[in-house]
Amino acid sequence: MVAAILIGLIGGIIAGMLGLGGGIIFVPGMVIFLNLDQHVAEGTSLLAIIPVAVVGAYSHYRHGDVRLREGLLFGTLALGGSAAGVAVANLLSARALKIAFAVLILVIAYRLAKGALLPERSKGDGPA
Repeated sequence: MVAAILIGLIGGIIAGMLGLGGGIIFVPGMVIFLNLDQHVAEGTSLLAIIPVAVVGAYSHYRHGDVRLREGLLFGTLALGGSAAGVAVANLLSARALKIAFAVLILVIAYRLAKGALLPERSKGDGPA
């Protein structure tokens, strides 16, 4: 129970601070510390993200940090993608999902680190 509480608190803090849904903390936390299957952890994380996203979005909205049109557009378009992603996930083994999740996190970490560590380029220099 303590692990679940810590996972929830840390996921919420990370979600609010960095704009993540918390899944980047929830999924590995549930797999590693709660011994949940990857499929169960992902499904549970998606449910847990709903209240986290609502509170985080509302708090950012109060500070003027939400673009409603774009947020609603992305959310609407993501509905179909989410259903397709679940269909694909259910075709994969838990091991394959773990590997895919780990690779995604590594790619994102690399891109964020690269962007943060390299000097900014002017707009006319092309893609980074």
